[in-house]
Amino acid sequence: MVQQALVQTANIVSVMRHSRFRPFCLWTCVLACVFLGACGQAAPGLPRLVPSDVVLAFGDSLTYGTGVSEEQSYPAVLSAMIGQTVVSSGVPGERAAEGLERLPEVLDAHQPRIMLLCLGGNDLLRNVDSADIEANLRAMIEMARARNVSVVLIGVPRPALVGGTARFYQTIADDYAIPYEGAVLNEILGNDEYKSDPVHPNARGYRMLAVAVADVLRRNGAI
Repeated sequence: MVQQALVQTANIVSVMRHSRFRPFCLWTCVLACVFLGACGQAAPGLPRLVPSDVVLAFGDSLTYGTGVSEEQSYPAVLSAMIGQTVVSSGVPGERAAEGLERLPEVLDAHQPRIMLLCLGGNDLLRNVDSADIEANLRAMIEMARARNVSVVLIGVPRPALVGGTARFYQTIADDYAIPYEGAVLNEILGNDEYKSDPVHPNARGYRMLAVAVADVLRRNGAI
């Protein structure tokens, strides 16, 4: 299809050489560029998963599933939803710096194809400087990429009535051009209907998180 576009573009250029078509040069060039861009779209943001691939859910209590049974945690629900092995590696109370120390061993043990990174909530609760949280998250992403592991980033809201998801998550996702889910946890933790306690989802909330992550995987070509 791209080859056809190139041929058509060449024909356009040839026609444009005649003086009576010169006023339309700019417009035809724009159309040609749009046509070529549509034919040569960028590849999906994530690798296509095969049955043997492992997805690693890495984080704190939100990944562990505090407040519900193991079967109701978001990694377990996600695994059943997408028909893929999803390893849950969540440590309640863990901060980003501690996650950074733990990550190499986890990556080596499971050799995932994709990592779902959801950390920083405990840092935010303890007023850790945002620059430190961001630096640790960036280091984890770089560590995963060095092992050829793709990353999906999940943003965590600030512990405030109208805090919203911390902005640095979006900044990190933009800088690394990685898939990002930044809305669902803010929605879940802002509604008592989806919570088991002030800072953790209930079964409905974890299912919402799993659905949102599955959608990110789907939109970016992983499933």
